[in-house]
Amino acid sequence: MIVYHKTKKQFLQDASDNIEDIIRQQVALHLGITVQENGSEHRSWKNSIGDAMFKVMNTDRIPDDASVAIEYSIPRTRNRIDFIVSGLDELGHDSVVVIELKQWDKVEVTNKDAVVKTRFQGSLTETLHPSYQAWSYVSLIQDYNETVYSSDSINLYPSAYLHNLKDRAIIGANFYKEYLKKAPAFFKGDKEKLQDFIARFVKTGDRNNVLYQIESSRVRPSKELADSLASMLQGNQEFILIDDQKLVFEEVVDFVNNTPNDEKRVLIVEGGPGTGKSVVAFNLLSKFLHQGLNTHYITKNAAPRAVFEAKLTGSMKRSKINHLLQGSGQYCQSEKNEMDVLLIDEAHRLAEKSGIFRNKGENQVKELINASRVSVFFIDEDQRVTWQDIGSKNEIKRWANEFGAKVSLIKLHTQFRCNGSNGYLAWLDNTLQIRPTANPSLEGINYDFKIFDNPQELWQAIVSKNKRNKSRLVAGYCWDWISKKNMSDYDIQFPEFDFAMKWNLTEDGSKYLIAKDSVNQVGCIHTCQGLDLEYVGVIIGPDLIVRNGVVQTVPSARAKTDQSLKGYKKALREGVAGTENKADAIIRNTYRTLMSRGLKGCYVYFTDKETEKFFRLKMVQV
Repeated sequence: MIVYHKTKKQFLQDASDNIEDIIRQQVALHLGITVQENGSEHRSWKNSIGDAMFKVMNTDRIPDDASVAIEYSIPRTRNRIDFIVSGLDELGHDSVVVIELKQWDKVEVTNKDAVVKTRFQGSLTETLHPSYQAWSYVSLIQDYNETVYSSDSINLYPSAYLHNLKDRAIIGANFYKEYLKKAPAFFKGDKEKLQDFIARFVKTGDRNNVLYQIESSRVRPSKELADSLASMLQGNQEFILIDDQKLVFEEVVDFVNNTPNDEKRVLIVEGGPGTGKSVVAFNLLSKFLHQGLNTHYITKNAAPRAVFEAKLTGSMKRSKINHLLQGSGQYCQSEKNEMDVLLIDEAHRLAEKSGIFRNKGENQVKELINASRVSVFFIDEDQRVTWQDIGSKNEIKRWANEFGAKVSLIKLHTQFRCNGSNGYLAWLDNTLQIRPTANPSLEGINYDFKIFDNPQELWQAIVSKNKRNKSRLVAGYCWDWISKKNMSDYDIQFPEFDFAMKWNLTEDGSKYLIAKDSVNQVGCIHTCQGLDLEYVGVIIGPDLIVRNGVVQTVPSARAKTDQSLKGYKKALREGVAGTENKADAIIRNTYRTLMSRGLKGCYVYFTDKETEKFFRLKMVQV
């Protein structure tokens, strides 16, 4: 989506007449984002666009009918490109010049790839080199935009303009030359050089209306992590890390390479659904393997491991796959620091005891920290979905302190799942009453969310979206798994809708999400957490209801065969403090997790009609 799209001639007129207010209004209209008047973003539009880019564009060398776009939203993310100029080059090909604008006046070098330091909100902060940022944004457009991806005549040229920075020594340092070649940087006093750069590629106006083509293009199917693992582990760059993903990656690499052998370091990487925790983890695994470090990727969840193992089969030996991908209970007897690095994904799912009967070890967090010189925990506390889940920032910090390990907390914010919509996730948190947010409705949010009043129609909609075998139906665990013993029985039945389906079959097991015909079965939290779908259909059972506008959870509505709340009844009998709150959080987190599996959309059926009515009302602005 493009917030502002005019000819160069019209842009010059607007830029001379408070363009920052025009952009502010358009951002509110198209993106549903309120920008404070005279706030930092509002001032940046005035200074960078209304002043600096006005001066750059005010030249006869750039045709009057060239197109100018401001604040273009990159598909699949919440990230926006500052400034675009488009037209035709001397061969008549479409040219799109992308300009990342920075108001920095001081900057410092770091020893991290593509990372610099600049002053932000009163303190020095590490951030991406603007050339890397511009190049990474263009790479995302080339990957996700169908029109750009399939065309041989649309060329994108990234660049950066630091219009307040006089000293070009740091940004232009040889250390960053790889990215400067991909996206040249321009500085204060470089107005004419930037004009030359734009004019070199934009000789005539945007006669093909290429920006409209890009804006109206279909979004290409997302590259899946599981499908790319083999190539990644061979050292290929399958995913361009953007913004905080790249910063987190470089931070971890720096910690690992600079932690003495006799010291310990613990990093907690916090990020919500779709922020790229697993992508960063596997990029780190590849990096450290090629450095010759003894590294494991760990997840307690069996489903992601099973899917990853299946995708890697044939590209490397089974023994190596089993060595690299580990469960969280394998370190009970480990020696101190026997590993260089442990990358613990889905760390919120860690438990105290290990083994099938939970009779091994003492505490998985303790054992993981003990086993490795550097332990990296990727965590989202709102995805703890069973009674045994103990993974939390406080638990990790407690054991890190026991070992005398230095602890660092870093966050991932960039959203890739749910069509890049932080707004949908915020709405979900608000509607499930997990926490209040500024998103009371779905209006203005670009995500395909639908409510069905018939489970049969919900399933048919998911089947229609399953062209690439990446859409599935899941449910809260409110129905006993009777088909496990008797294959002729159906687990989830709604006779009034002629709907009868089984939980995912034992032969598929943890590979449910990639099994060929499993779209004809129903999955649960245990077979989809930690994995992505294109579309997810969710049956919300009687364990989550709404009464008089209040979301309530009903632990007794869970199936007898569900192990997620095992321990709840005993704790309730013994009067353990916080028991009901813990059960309540598990049920809400379960549905939050299920409803955030879909990259493109989430379709829902509610067994309770009052709950359905409540969610329908929450979709629209009152």
